[in-house]
Amino acid sequence: MRPGSTSARIERRADDGTWLPPIDPPSKIIGVHLSYRSRCVEYQMERIPEVPSYFMKPTSSLSAHEAPVARPRGCRFLNYEGEFAVLIGRRATGVAIEEALDYVRGYTLVNDFGIHDFRHADRGSMLRVKGQDGFGPMGPALVDAGDVDPNDLTLRTLVNGEVVQEGNTGEDLLFSFAYQVADLSRLITLEPGDVIMTGTPANSRPVEPGDVVEVQCDEIGTLRNPIVELDRDLQPVGEQPQVTGNTLHVALCVPEDEAEIVAAAEAAAS
Repeated sequence: MRPGSTSARIERRADDGTWLPPIDPPSKIIGVHLSYRSRCVEYQMERIPEVPSYFMKPTSSLSAHEAPVARPRGCRFLNYEGEFAVLIGRRATGVAIEEALDYVRGYTLVNDFGIHDFRHADRGSMLRVKGQDGFGPMGPALVDAGDVDPNDLTLRTLVNGEVVQEGNTGEDLLFSFAYQVADLSRLITLEPGDVIMTGTPANSRPVEPGDVVEVQCDEIGTLRNPIVELDRDLQPVGEQPQVTGNTLHVALCVPEDEAEIVAAAEAAAS
């Protein structure tokens, strides 16, 4: 345990016993697009990325263990993405890789849900895909950075009790936690409480209302979230849900050429 730490595992509950995120609302939540080798292989990419690319998730997407995740009406492709989340402990600006983990307070689990029926919107920023309310449950606990080896953590995602994703940070992760902290801090000041979602391994797939998704790590615990249908219709303004080739390519890992053909056929039939 690091000096000054009071607990290796911090869990939080409201007065009524419901779970809370194990962190306070951060100033920013940053995600990485492709960081696991197995995910790149699954996409049949010609080249494995040499550097990561990032996106941001609004703080209103933050939720907790056992909180329902709502799929909007009219949408079909709500995908889970089990990930490790890094919580920054002190201001980081221009830090070296060798020192980056000194700026980390702890680690927790996050499920970076995305609704790929909006994949065509927002020009790649993924705000409507991954930024919807409740699309970032974290928990169940925050583990002190000094109590685990970030280069040897195994992540598993389960749907209805069946393992659907598995990856190890030492074997599958292309860009280590230290690399991601250092890379981001070159240009973006990371404040205490900020969160980096470090990416997901292969086999992210859509889930349905009634399913239960769990993200597990032996050193952290199990983050569990039921899938429900959103209890209201989306207002008929702005971009509407749409199944494009990119939707099918990302949500189902269909090869890009085949996905375009299937999406065009589906659009013609509707």
